[in-house]
Amino acid sequence: MAAKDLTYDESQIADRLRDLEGWSYAGGVITRVYKTKGFPMTLMLVNAIGYLAESADHHPDMVVKWGSVTVSLSTHSAGGITDKDFALARRIQDLVGRGISE
Repeated sequence: MAAKDLTYDESQIADRLRDLEGWSYAGGVITRVYKTKGFPMTLMLVNAIGYLAESADHHPDMVVKWGSVTVSLSTHSAGGITDKDFALARRIQDLVGRGISE
């Protein structure tokens, strides 16, 4: 049987989120809303996040709207927030820093 990923408590999550601009914690997930300049850019961002998620074998929930993407991360198999969530959030943050969204 594989070992379960260690989860963070709310205090530890808050500490880790200080390094991830715009991300917040509520309802058992870490979340960030990315604004875009329209639907074509939104779709590009969704595809880029999907690529990062697939390569990490860790898949966020996303809400896609005309000018925004809401990304929510948690590790369902562990029942909370783990290193996998923070690692993917960081990769998404690095991508966005390259000008994919506003």
